[in-house]
Amino acid sequence: MRRMLLAALATCATVAAGAALAQEGPPPGMRMPAPEDIFKRWDTNGDGAVDKAEWTAAGRPEDRFAMIDANKDGKVALDELKAAFEKMRQRRMQQGDGPPPGPPPEGAPPQGN
Repeated sequence: MRRMLLAALATCATVAAGAALAQEGPPPGMRMPAPEDIFKRWDTNGDGAVDKAEWTAAGRPEDRFAMIDANKDGKVALDELKAAFEKMRQRRMQQGDGPPPGPPPEGAPPQGN
């Protein structure tokens, strides 16, 4: 009887933990960081924009810079980065993949762009 009770409790705990994880989304290591956090990390000189040198120093492919620099001023502003993230998220949703679990690894091109 005691084993059955322990097994039932373990099952309930497992189900409850699974439900909690499902509501929270992916674990913290798998969540996509906020564009603001990524931008702060890439904007190494703190001028409020990411230039091509900062972009490549962050390990991003040089040819992707022009895709994100929407106004073609030679700098990526936070709004441009947010717009690019949203565009990528929308593309993934349309493809049925859902939102990406995290950003591409440093140096890897964004998926779908």
